[in-house]
Parts: sequence; C-alpha cells; structure tokens
Amino acid sequence: MQINPTIYTTIIHSAQKTIQEEGMYALWKGSVPTVLGMAAENAMAFGLNESLKRAFPGENSSSVGGNGNSYNKLDLFRPFWMGLVTGVTSAVVLLPSEVIKAKTQVVVGNDQSSSLDVYRKMLRQQGWKSLFVGLDAQIMRDGPFYAIFFGGYELFCYVFRTSVPQMPEEMNYFLSGGLAGMLGWTVAMPFDVPKTNVQSRWDTKMVGSYFPEMGRIVRERGVLGLYNGLWPTLVRAFPANAALFLGVEMGKKFFDDFLWKI
Repeated sequence: MQINPTIYTTIIHSAQKTIQEEGMYALWKGSVPTVLGMAAENAMAFGLNESLKRAFPGENSSSVGGNGNSYNKLDLFRPFWMGLVTGVTSAVVLLPSEVIKAKTQVVVGNDQSSSLDVYRKMLRQQGWKSLFVGLDAQIMRDGPFYAIFFGGYELFCYVFRTSVPQMPEEMNYFLSGGLAGMLGWTVAMPFDVPKTNVQSRWDTKMVGSYFPEMGRIVRERGVLGLYNGLWPTLVRAFPANAALFLGVEMGKKFFDDFLWKI
C-alpha cells in the first residue's frame, strides 16, 4: 500500500491480491529479517532508554509515571527528548534488517527470492553499503517515533494514575503502551512511507535519496499520500505495543523483585 497505492488500495484488497498471485505464504514475506531486527531494536531501545533515565534522573515528586519513575509536570518533557535520542541510536541497529525486509516484500509474481537471496544480491551489487541504504530515512522516522513512543507512554501513565488512581498497574501499562504506539505511528507515518519507498528500490543511496522521494510522493499523490497504510498500521500498533510495554514492565518487576535479590 505504501509503494503502489493504486494497485494495492486497501488492506483487504492487498491481502486478497497477494494471496491470489503468490499464495498464503507471501503474507509472511520478510518475516525473518523483521523478527531479527525487532529483537535487536527493542533490546537497544529499552536498554538505552533505561540507561538515559539513570544517567539523567528527574526531580523527586509525589507523582509517579510509567516504570515507577517520579515526574512533576515540568519533568514530562524529559522522556520525550530521551525517546528522540533512543530513536536516532536504534535506527542504526534496525536499518540493515529494514532494508532487507523492504526489498524482499516488493518481490512479486513468480520470483520466489527469499530474504537470504535478497541479502546476497544486495552485497553483490553494492557491497556492505547496501545494508545502510536510506540511513537518513531511518533516522527521520525513528527519531520522531521514539520521542512520541516513550514520551507518550510516560504521559499516558501519568494521566491514568492521576485521573484513575484505582486502575491496576498492569492495565495502566497495557493501555498506555497501546495508545503510545498508536500515537507514535500517527506522527511517524509521513516519514515512514518515503523511507519504505527508498529502501525497497535498488538505485538509492545511503544518504540523499530520502527528501527527493518525499517530494515525489507529495507531488504525485498529495500530502495524504504520506499516510498510505496508516489504518492497518494503527490496528496492529495497539495490541503489539500494549503487549510490549506490559511484558517489559512485568519483566523488570520480576528481575527487580526476585532475580537480582538472589
């Protein structure tokens, strides 16, 4: 939908067309680099974000945000800039898997190239630089996304704790994580569409192809063209990020209460 919106118009139509032309298996195309990339990205993102919180502690306050951190109203800006730093750093870790995934997913028809085949072809044509195509595009998407992702999460936790104090902590983590994910993708989507277009092609550069591609999309599709694929992304974002933050918070609680005390 992000690359050929005139051919793949809606999520239902895209799924039907993909299954008809390539079979059910094609819906999982690019899943291997996605899983590997997301594992590395989340390890980097949450690890770095927690390290930044320890390195730059906020002022003590009676109000408690997500992760058990104390914030007053002025401190709520703090997780946003920490999220921005986290996103810029995590972009470098995620980039190679994103490039392989993007090129794999646009392979259509009888071409049964796997992610490994695409990876080998990238190295043959452009060498190691092919793994970092669209570096500026990745940073432009992940910086704003993580700023809103982590900042929004802390903000939602703060709001729920102050407005609905009887809400269980687990429900707060779940709802705040889901809403932060949806808000983050809404903000990042205009940066994501040109990123995907840049990384799926074979004639783009490490730096310098992103803004021309964004301008081309706006000229040909209008500003709304930068939001192609937003709805399926939001449908996925809530449950995925709600479960992610709940798992992270409960995992931290387990390590703090049991493992580190052994």
